[in-house]
Amino acid sequence: METAAVSKKELRAPLELKEAIVEIVSDSGEGAQKCGQSLGAISAMMGNGVWTVEIIPAEIQPPARSRAGASGIRVRIGSDKVTNMGDHAQLVVAFNEQVLYGRVSQRAYKPGTVLIIENKWATDPTERIRAEYTEAMTHFKEMGADVIEVPMEEECLKVVRDARKGKNMWVLGMLSYIYSRDRLKAETQITRIFKKKGDKVILPNIELFNSGYNWAAEHLSLHYQIPAMESEEEMVVMNGNQAISFGVMAAGIDVCSMYPITPATSASHHLAEAIQEVGGIVHQAEDEIAAIGFAIGSSYAGKTAVTITSGPGLALKTEFIGLAVMAEVPLVIVDVQRGGPSTGLPTKVEQGDLLAALYGDPGDAPKVILAASSIEECFHFVILARKLAESFRTPVFVLTDANLATGVSPFPRPKVNEEWFALPIDQSPWKEGVRSYEWDDKTGLSQRPIPGMKNGMYTLTGLAHDEESHVAYDPAINQRSAEHRSRKLAALQQSLKVPKVNGDEEGDLLLVGWGSTRGAIEEAVKKAREKGYSVSNLHLHFLSPLEPGIKEIMQKFKKVISVELNYSDIVGRPLITEENRRHAQLAFYLRAMTLIDIDSYSNVFGQPISPMRIFSMIERTFKLYNEQKQAQA
Repeated sequence: METAAVSKKELRAPLELKEAIVEIVSDSGEGAQKCGQSLGAISAMMGNGVWTVEIIPAEIQPPARSRAGASGIRVRIGSDKVTNMGDHAQLVVAFNEQVLYGRVSQRAYKPGTVLIIENKWATDPTERIRAEYTEAMTHFKEMGADVIEVPMEEECLKVVRDARKGKNMWVLGMLSYIYSRDRLKAETQITRIFKKKGDKVILPNIELFNSGYNWAAEHLSLHYQIPAMESEEEMVVMNGNQAISFGVMAAGIDVCSMYPITPATSASHHLAEAIQEVGGIVHQAEDEIAAIGFAIGSSYAGKTAVTITSGPGLALKTEFIGLAVMAEVPLVIVDVQRGGPSTGLPTKVEQGDLLAALYGDPGDAPKVILAASSIEECFHFVILARKLAESFRTPVFVLTDANLATGVSPFPRPKVNEEWFALPIDQSPWKEGVRSYEWDDKTGLSQRPIPGMKNGMYTLTGLAHDEESHVAYDPAINQRSAEHRSRKLAALQQSLKVPKVNGDEEGDLLLVGWGSTRGAIEEAVKKAREKGYSVSNLHLHFLSPLEPGIKEIMQKFKKVISVELNYSDIVGRPLITEENRRHAQLAFYLRAMTLIDIDSYSNVFGQPISPMRIFSMIERTFKLYNEQKQAQA
């Protein structure tokens, strides 16, 4: 294994940076994501703030060297906490030149971005490929990029026979030199990745890493250092789906029933590897409908279960969600949102399921809906969801999305708390004279009979029913039962705190968001406030019921705009007017709930929203406002 010392170039002092945004792009199957995930993990172990975003093509295996088929990852490394993907990348490593074009069209780069490109294509046997490479090099330089051509494959072949299976670790070594990453931590990370494959795979990959590191030290003038955050807290590093998995176990949920669906599947993979250690199981059902049916059956038996899905799976689960609402069976539903409708953009991010979660069932089917805004909240919100489901005898949604699901970030290691865990199943005798749905007139709550309780037998039904679970033949019964199911949400809302405004509590502009957009919104607002704009933001975690005081908060601002990753019409586009415009989903919901004229800024590009886009929207909003003010004067 190569461990030779690097040249004297390595001894020069690295330039200190506050942060770095790096992209690694390749064809599918070349390991770019594993390279970036490893860079992020190493950086987190060194105490840096980290956020990663996977770049995933729409097809499972798009054609090689295809502009639309770029596969890879973005890694943002900072000396402070990092909450989003940031704006333009400062440095990019590309395994071929064509995959860069898709990212260029998405404005991921800017003049001055360093492009490190595999140079094997310059001498490819195919004339067309050589011509494409030469044309791209000229184009990138004309764009103002700093292009560096690197013999990645040539160097990898000095270590392994198949460079395609090793180039990613060579690139990891090169990037680790460029950003002064700890070599021992890197070797630990590589060992962890290939642990199951043994030394015959671990050792060549460490040798590839060292080869890339030493080559960079010898040939590149790029050398930086990103100081660690000042923190005495022990940190953990994971993605949102792993955090969901840990949250399930920490909540004392023993059953996860799901059907595989992108981008939620990896949560069940992680659970399946560990949940047996805490006495639980993962049940892979034959389809989405069977998965939620199994979960409801488990919950009815006394142990609240979780089912994890994404948008199309949520659509299939709709009828059973209504059953859980009507029968008042506790249930946790995790929805990892992706682009839609139909199959839509299965590998891309969107916040398109809010209205489906709120109103997707026939009739009135109130349920609790939480939206996680960080990877840390993915963990804690599952614990909260289980508690709320049991306390209010209702389904509880946790909405995440593909950005959180695959993004990797450190957060303080949670300290285990006994209050997280589910209590043992209650098998004490059922109190005589208490009906199975003895709704409290004030709160709508009722005690929960559990199979096995002496005298606790009752009929569970999806039919409208009275307090004794008898079918509601009297029209007044259905009205009464609907009122009590709804009243539970009012009871929960009364226990919630007024959300805090980030910035001044009154002013010209308030941005309202939910879910994974929080970090980008807050970064954009901070920049705007530094430039003198009167702008604040409000981020919502409870979407059903809404947190109290929201209307009063919004009334203190001249204009309110929601920032979301779902579709909304843009006034001024063909046929679109203020009268027929369709608003983004949170804006639609808040307009109905508060009767305030809320505007919306959204897109469905399938990418996490960047601080730059939000800041540009803020500037346009104030420019338009000032023009209108001058016109009126």
